[in-house]
Amino acid sequence: MTPHLRDLLAREGPLPLARVLWLASQHYYATREPFGRGGDFVTAPEISQMFGELIGLSLADLWHRAGRSDPLLLVELGPGRGTLMADALRAIGRAAPDFRAAVRLHLVERSERLRAIQKERLEGAVWHDSIATLPTEAPLLLVANEFLDALPIAQFEKLADGWVLRRVTAQGHFDRSVGANLAFIPDTLRNAAPGSVYERNFAAEQLAADLAARIGRQGGAALILDYGYEGPVLGDTLQAIHQGRFADPLATLGEADISAHVDFGAVRMAAGRHALVAGPVAQGEYLQRLGIDQRAETLRRGASIERAAAIEAARVRLTAPAAMGALFKALAIHAPGWPAPAGFSTAGE
Repeated sequence: MTPHLRDLLAREGPLPLARVLWLASQHYYATREPFGRGGDFVTAPEISQMFGELIGLSLADLWHRAGRSDPLLLVELGPGRGTLMADALRAIGRAAPDFRAAVRLHLVERSERLRAIQKERLEGAVWHDSIATLPTEAPLLLVANEFLDALPIAQFEKLADGWVLRRVTAQGHFDRSVGANLAFIPDTLRNAAPGSVYERNFAAEQLAADLAARIGRQGGAALILDYGYEGPVLGDTLQAIHQGRFADPLATLGEADISAHVDFGAVRMAAGRHALVAGPVAQGEYLQRLGIDQRAETLRRGASIERAAAIEAARVRLTAPAAMGALFKALAIHAPGWPAPAGFSTAGE
């Protein structure tokens, strides 16, 4: 735990987990390089160019099917080092130059350090602290890859005499509030056994609702890709990764990447009040629908033995159920009158 967080908790604590996680996240992304082999974790765009390329081409396809709006806002939440968007724009520029010409690039990124890295790779972008300042005069196509998992969660714990809200102490332990509002606990889980934990990501649900409302008004679609489950379910998924290894989340606050699995059921419900929702679809199946097998085969042609093996290893890592293919999922939000993005064509998904 960073000294400034420990001092804050000593003065004002114990504090609700969600607030502590928010403060820890702001410090972490402002002071560290979390991405890539030298960082704490590797995201799908850093594993292979295929990921960003396929996302970009799927958005170009959607734009063509939806009537070719010009101009169009292309937005990414939490672009990291800009890898996904750089790969997407390169593929778009080659395969769909008319779409590329219509695009106005906007990036939602609070970290000044990461903005500086993104500026080196993504020319002509406009940066925002939140989606609230995105333009409203054109449809938007938005990508959020491994963004929701980093938003702060609340955790509720069932004790013998009822549910309580988990708080964090300066000693790096959980403390319990006097009691929790039962309205936050789904009816189906309220009679859970003592010791049970229920997570709620209010920030992710609010973001999904706000995005869906904006898309419903402006037109367009959003792609959300992350790891998670379809809830509501019980379980503690809070985790920390430091230099590629799992660590104690409370002991490493502000010093490690801390995240939690996304409840796609809650995200879908929040978004579905304002726009149409498709998915979630397992990432492996989603990427295969977009053509990752064919793209990998193309990249392997003429490649060295070592390079061909690396391409195949990346394809397997992104799609295999035992790797990222099942735990990671894709969900789409789209405006009425807009078709669902490619990869979400099966009825009922």
